[in-house]
Amino acid sequence: MLDEQEELGKDSQRCCEKFNILSYNTSVMANVNATELRGGTSFLYEGKPFKVTKYQLIKMGRGGATVRVNCVNLETFANVEHAFSSNLSFDLITLNKKKLQYLYKNAKIAYFMNTDTYEQIEVPLAILGSDVNYIKEGGECDILFWGERAMSVDLPPKITLKVVECDPGVKGNTASNYLKSAVMENGLTVKVPLFIKAGEMIRVDTRSGDYVERAKDN
Repeated sequence: MLDEQEELGKDSQRCCEKFNILSYNTSVMANVNATELRGGTSFLYEGKPFKVTKYQLIKMGRGGATVRVNCVNLETFANVEHAFSSNLSFDLITLNKKKLQYLYKNAKIAYFMNTDTYEQIEVPLAILGSDVNYIKEGGECDILFWGERAMSVDLPPKITLKVVECDPGVKGNTASNYLKSAVMENGLTVKVPLFIKAGEMIRVDTRSGDYVERAKDN
């Protein structure tokens, strides 16, 4: 009986040690200064996860500054605004990347599929924001997860899209300072130079939504 109690005690100690190790590992996170909370950054504030959608640095007198950020609360999906002193720091959320196929979206949800397991994954559009405009239905993209929770799309700086609708191109006009609206294959509207025609492929900056250049594979 004594041996059994002793063994149980050892098991309990091993469990506690394992729990402490796990707790320690999950609590170790990289820190980020308030001035580094740029768009797309995910961080913890008062124990809640947030993703930055807009960043503004407001300089004050005598060298001080305030950081104002618009964020999405990743638990409630509410849009909130925070103002922080520039000398504050926060825990960054560690994200894991998964390659998924984008299926379609409705008014609130974007649907993806794991092509290995055929599991469908729902991601609120409030989380993806305008990033969803840069992915194509049926195409693959990298989704960033915090544990099992989708956080954002990992977009390349530039993507190639096909122009499906725009006013006719102006023959001989190669100026890029005069722009017109063009609709891309994924429904995104981009301002393009007058010489761009429907059917052409163009490069678009995913950070600003601006036209960059004609794609070289036209």
